[in-house]
Amino acid sequence: MNYENPSHLLEALTKGEESAFIFLVDRYSQRLFAYAITLTNDEAMAQDILQNVFLRTWEHRKRMQVVVTLQNYLFKSVHNEFLNQYKRNRSKMVLEQKYFSALNNAAKSHDETSFAKVIEHIGKEIQQLPPKCKEVFLLSRKEGLTNIEIANYLNVSKKTVEAHVTKAFSILRKRLGDRVEVFLCLVFATPSVADR
Repeated sequence: MNYENPSHLLEALTKGEESAFIFLVDRYSQRLFAYAITLTNDEAMAQDILQNVFLRTWEHRKRMQVVVTLQNYLFKSVHNEFLNQYKRNRSKMVLEQKYFSALNNAAKSHDETSFAKVIEHIGKEIQQLPPKCKEVFLLSRKEGLTNIEIANYLNVSKKTVEAHVTKAFSILRKRLGDRVEVFLCLVFATPSVADR
């Protein structure tokens, strides 16, 4: 099939032809990366955006809604991914400021004995997490590894790592309440954010 023809390329993509996807990446990655750089001014972030856009394009190939052209669709996807990452990073910074503030307040209102009890309680709750969930969570929070580093280390996908971290937070939030992040800061001495 002639992939130079956008409608043929789109048709082949929706059918799941890997050669069409490889052509798409080869054809558009340079232009999309240049556009992502203009938005982010950061090569690593631009690369991350591009990877996510291509990954999502492949995952959603069967229900892609291309209103104008495939190129416009991809550029719009890069823009949307940039906005999503910007919002995530911004909310992460706000959360970290809140955690430092909460830690400060907690330090003023608790003595060493109550801190020790809180830390011991959290340690027990973490130990009760499902084994794989606990392993991923500790690599993330205790060792400070990124989701990608954990995925490479455990030979699993980044999505699997994210699912385990999210599950761990969900379980701990049920057991420890909404202040779980502050409590985890006390244990690991670093601000913990669910989506890193």
